[in-house]
Amino acid sequence: MLATLQRLGVVPSFSRPSVSNDNPYSEALFKTVKYHRSFPEQPFDTIDQARQWTAVFVAWYNEEHQHSAIKFVTPAQRHRGDDHDILQQRKELYSEAKKQRPERWSGNCRNWERPEVVTLNYEQAAKEQLLLRANG
Repeated sequence: MLATLQRLGVVPSFSRPSVSNDNPYSEALFKTVKYHRSFPEQPFDTIDQARQWTAVFVAWYNEEHQHSAIKFVTPAQRHRGDDHDILQQRKELYSEAKKQRPERWSGNCRNWERPEVVTLNYEQAAKEQLLLRANG
């Protein structure tokens, strides 16, 4: 099993059993799955039903679900590079709106700069990167 995980590029976990935040990416996805409006109340009757539901969910997740960590674009838009134009248009739209009605703005416009690195728990990841660089 360990060799298969390594061959697939999966880092095995060495955490304690029943630790809920073992893999924050899979845990975040699992929560999104569980709270999706189409998540079934009853178990699937067949493996084909499960596969069909999963295929629809994955299509929705990649093509429709806008993620806050990537400035409210979809993963597909991010992977295709469409987010560059989308975020530039948003930046221009917000800037123009602020010029037209400055009294409605108490501060700066929302930051629509494209994040180059996307991670969960950004502060922790940044600390880890600094440690890695320091230890060279």
